Amino acid sequence: MRRLTLRWCLPLLGIVACSTAHVRTAAPNRAALVDTADAFWKSLAPDVFRARVETSKGNFVIEVDRAWAPHGADRFYNLIRAGYYDNSRFTRIVPKYIAQFGIAGDSTLNAVWHAANIPDDISLRHNARGTFGFAATGPDARTTQIYINLVDNARVDPQGLGPIGSVIEGMAVVDSLYSGYGETSGGGVRAGKQGPLWDGGNAYVDRMYPKLDRLIRISIIERT
Repeated sequence: MRRLTLRWCLPLLGIVACSTAHVRTAAPNRAALVDTADAFWKSLAPDVFRARVETSKGNFVIEVDRAWAPHGADRFYNLIRAGYYDNSRFTRIVPKYIAQFGIAGDSTLNAVWHAANIPDDISLRHNARGTFGFAATGPDARTTQIYINLVDNARVDPQGLGPIGSVIEGMAVVDSLYSGYGETSGGGVRAGKQGPLWDGGNAYVDRMYPKLDRLIRISIIERT
């Protein structure tokens, strides 16, 4: 595991106050990624954690509060730790609606995780702009895909899709993700139209939708 130290400095009464954050990066845990029954997946997420999302448009920072959605927080935390999202694509960007990612670049992993559902959490938060949660096709059907609300999405609330966290820095980066394909590139979740993405991974996406932005990696941030 490699640690990168970042510093944020803010002026405070004429004095520059700095805080240090350690970004934990690690090689993908291949053994766990190909076995959903591995003990790795039983780890619980911290009560609150932050992660840095590196993209081809720049970086943004997210914060997850486990109290909002325990099952969702645990799944997302462990997928990040395992490196599941690294080197994938933002496949569904719909202006004034959502930005979505979570289909692995490796079709072998998609075969493992496509039906690895987790139970629903009680929806405790409104889908406000900048919040994010797991996409699903119905009850108890969340797996790996994450949507980020680009606007105040009251229309999502009745679907039972509750946020697990929010973007706390860099929302402008999320807003700038390429959206020219709209629903064409990664829509049709509930209609079962994502099969080519799951089966083809990055090779298919890059061939058919080359302008989609890349998700380079997600790294857990430790603050001291």
